Amino acid sequence: MNAERFIRAVTLAGAAVFIVAGAWAFLGPASFYERVAHFPPYNRHFLHDVGAFQLGLGTALALGLAGWDGRRVALWTVAVASVLHAASHIIDRDLGGRGTDPLALTLVAAALLAAALLTGRPPAPRRETTRDPTLDHGQR
Repeated sequence: MNAERFIRAVTLAGAAVFIVAGAWAFLGPASFYERVAHFPPYNRHFLHDVGAFQLGLGTALALGLAGWDGRRVALWTVAVASVLHAASHIIDRDLGGRGTDPLALTLVAAALLAAALLTGRPPAPRRETTRDPTLDHGQR
């Protein structure tokens, strides 16, 4: 396996693992705790936050694999994690923290999402091309 194929395979596998685990922790924290992260005591909010940031990491790998430029990947990655982090604080507002956390985190997430949206349309997917040796016309 050449280096580029290895990099793509590891990136794809990493994206899948982070997205699946992150979605599971965010959407089913009790199940995730029982099956994967049984480190007492159970803390729903902590697992929501873990899921939010794991989904951000998965986003980074997936968008990088799609060929997006660094600034766009960074903004979308942080926007995804920030929106979900804000949602975590809204969902878990009864579990503690400061009363201002949901609003403050939502404002930060909204600004990051707006900046990500302003980066414009994503580039067309990269196409790997192979060179047709018959077009060389004997020049080597």
